[in-house]
Amino acid sequence: MTARTGLELDQRPAPGGDDNPAAPDQAPGGDSRDRRDEVDLVAAPAGPPAAPRRTTEGSDPGRRRPATPLCSVAFVGAGPGDPGLLTVRAAELLARAEVVVVDGPVGAALVGSLPTEGVEVLDARQVQEASDPTPSARARATTRLITRAARAGRRVVRVLPGDAATFEGLAEELLACSRASVPFEVVPGVSPAVAVPVYAGVPVTTAGTDRVHVVDTATGAPDAAGLVSARETVVLLGSREGLAAAARALVAAGRSASSAVSVTSGGTTTAQRTATASLAELPGLLEATGDEAWPSPLVAVTGPGVALRERASWYENRPLFGWRVLVPRTQAQAAGMGALLAEAGAVGEVVPTISVEPPRTPHQMEKAVTGLVTGRYEWIGFTSANAVRAVREKFAEYGLDARAFAGLKVAAVGGVTAQALREWGIEPDLVPSGEESAQGLLADWPAYDDVLDPIDRVLLPRADIATDTLVAGLTELGWEVDDVTAYRTVRAAPPAAPVRDAIKNGAFDAVVFTSSSTVRNLVGIAGKPNPSTVVACIGPATAQTAVEHGLRVDVLAPEPSAASLVAALADHGTALAAAAAEAGEPLQRPSERRLPARRRAR
Repeated sequence: MTARTGLELDQRPAPGGDDNPAAPDQAPGGDSRDRRDEVDLVAAPAGPPAAPRRTTEGSDPGRRRPATPLCSVAFVGAGPGDPGLLTVRAAELLARAEVVVVDGPVGAALVGSLPTEGVEVLDARQVQEASDPTPSARARATTRLITRAARAGRRVVRVLPGDAATFEGLAEELLACSRASVPFEVVPGVSPAVAVPVYAGVPVTTAGTDRVHVVDTATGAPDAAGLVSARETVVLLGSREGLAAAARALVAAGRSASSAVSVTSGGTTTAQRTATASLAELPGLLEATGDEAWPSPLVAVTGPGVALRERASWYENRPLFGWRVLVPRTQAQAAGMGALLAEAGAVGEVVPTISVEPPRTPHQMEKAVTGLVTGRYEWIGFTSANAVRAVREKFAEYGLDARAFAGLKVAAVGGVTAQALREWGIEPDLVPSGEESAQGLLADWPAYDDVLDPIDRVLLPRADIATDTLVAGLTELGWEVDDVTAYRTVRAAPPAAPVRDAIKNGAFDAVVFTSSSTVRNLVGIAGKPNPSTVVACIGPATAQTAVEHGLRVDVLAPEPSAASLVAALADHGTALAAAAAEAGEPLQRPSERRLPARRRAR
């Protein structure tokens, strides 16, 4: 087997049992053979890199030199695509990085998915010379980027595709760093050769597997003479053309043309797509369509594990797999929702509909905070997580913390607001037992009792656009209410034209509304979602607002929480899949069934 980067695992028991193990390069029957044509891995230079030479020119004995980092450059394997498959060490290094050097869009997409604010991202391909594509030339150009940043005292992370240990130019870049006296470390990553197949439901090893061969088809069709046994798994990495040529070579060498093969693009991401065919059919499957249908890098597998895909497929069977879900919230509020959607297989795309800003004048909030710490109030009622955040920020300005709430009763309008309080270390005394709204809060709020309640005043830190329902209800219960503007909600600017077009034309599979204001503001800045888009609402009030704006509500969360909303949407996705299976139709996402006209409220 010819492989630029390869892996071969021999799963057969050694002849003669454990007392007489066969050498790893010994072929069946005792004949030895050189496997260097099967596995071409590059070893890192022995020993640590030389320490930087110190000079005394212009030195000041009384001045301390800044400490040199133990490692100036880290070579990190990006893994197969899913940021969640980064190693713990890789994530730690990226979190501390000041400069990140990537190779093309794959590495850039990974870095873009991580919180790397203030990090300089450089693309090595932009400095590599097209006239000299050899690994050594590419390494020289890339290392110039790396060493320049490292010598400036900046922490550099070099992100390599897949597993850093099998990257083609790793040895050259390590040697270049060593010659430049730049300290470095190498962090291996999860290999696409094993991760992508298992995400597609194809284990590369089974009880019936003797060996596993990994072939990088970028160097041309493999020498397939030793890859014909049906008990041997062959993993092919590369482009459409490379995989097609490798499949023909395997058949020509004697592997059965009817051998099952799976091919996957976008492995371990929500863009993953897998198809199965016979080895003879694979070239036609790949060549009949363009790179858009089967974008590189591709991973194909032929061997005993392919037969298990029907039962072992798990990733592509998630209820919202591949769904593109619109999340009209602020970026800060959408993090939890995005994680829940990802667990269900969907991609959440945030479109900010409001901007939360401080009140125009701080006088009211300053007076309210003073009243809190001097015992002016019996109760404080929070009607949103934004209100909790606004009060918490004002407390921080005065050097206060949650201890200032001692002796004060705290109410929260619902579960999300209560969770924001708990994150601050405050357990609310009152959360509605029924509907999580102003009316629900009033239903459980005790009336003022001049015997039991030493103070008759309630503080409500709210948005500038809050309704009077809660204030009027508390007044009827005998309470004096200080209704204070804690923050302003300002409608966000319209999203970019491509996003507006995607909303109107049905490119999103679903939209999740978490409040009435998100409905009003989304329609106001971007227009109504396409009729094919599934509309999911967090509660009855939000659903009513959606209906009033001409939308049909498809999903209503049984409880007003992000987790309940995503779970209800996932159940809807499962129901759509079951209906398609019962009708004998292929499963289509809502965006693949776009409707020309807007839905009308019933």
